[in-house]
Amino acid sequence: MTGSVASAPNANKALWEKGDFTRIAASMRESGEELVGTLGVTPGMEILDLGCGDGTTAVPAARSGGNVLGVDIAANLVAAGNARAREEGLSNLYFRDGDASDLRGIEDNRFDLVISIFGAMFAPRPFDVAREMVRVTSAGGRIVMGNWIPGDPTLIAQVLKISAAFTPPPPESFVSPITWGMEDNVRARFAAAGVAPAEIGVEKASYRFRLSAPPATLLDTFRHYYGPTMNAYEAATNAGREDELHAELLALFESENQGGPGLTDIAASYLKVTVTKGRS
Repeated sequence: MTGSVASAPNANKALWEKGDFTRIAASMRESGEELVGTLGVTPGMEILDLGCGDGTTAVPAARSGGNVLGVDIAANLVAAGNARAREEGLSNLYFRDGDASDLRGIEDNRFDLVISIFGAMFAPRPFDVAREMVRVTSAGGRIVMGNWIPGDPTLIAQVLKISAAFTPPPPESFVSPITWGMEDNVRARFAAAGVAPAEIGVEKASYRFRLSAPPATLLDTFRHYYGPTMNAYEAATNAGREDELHAELLALFESENQGGPGLTDIAASYLKVTVTKGRS
């Protein structure tokens, strides 16, 4: 597979290229493999992974025999994903740049399975995201999304909530990514893309962040490599509130940790969305 997806300008590009999400993804690998193991990937299945990062779900899907295309807005993550594919000898896996809300260059009805785990939810224009995912899915194919839930008490929803409290308000036109974690929004967006209500399923699921180090180490990784948290620390430092932000986040990471001494094992709830594209 070769080529590049042309994409409209996306304000998220700078955010996700600012840090290095591969550092965060290292703590998510095991959950990514577990999730892919539930998706029924079979050899030869055509799979698209949107907002794929460096392959937390794309790599295990390719190991299972799927022909996988990973698309991400961040050039550094695309490069990291292709490096992983080469290192593992996965000729059935290729990463390229693109915007989940504008998948021009990808043909209609191409993929048996479209995956987006904490990826497409961050793209602009959510109704366009739903429409594009449906468009590129084959008749009878599936879309599986994982979306953080607003107000959820577990890790990532709280990291985003705390970070937002320390950063300037977004423009009025901004649609929060975590609105994808609300069932009514999910149903409305896919309905507008022509999906029947009975073909949209939602359930609450859990993702785990695991690290052979204490929670403070994982927080340090978020601080230096996760775009939203990096922005929060910069704004807090400029406002003379860095210690306040750090104390709040550290208390969160430590209180959520279920690992033993010197270990991190933190669960984060999300909304798992499964859409089946009708054959009619």
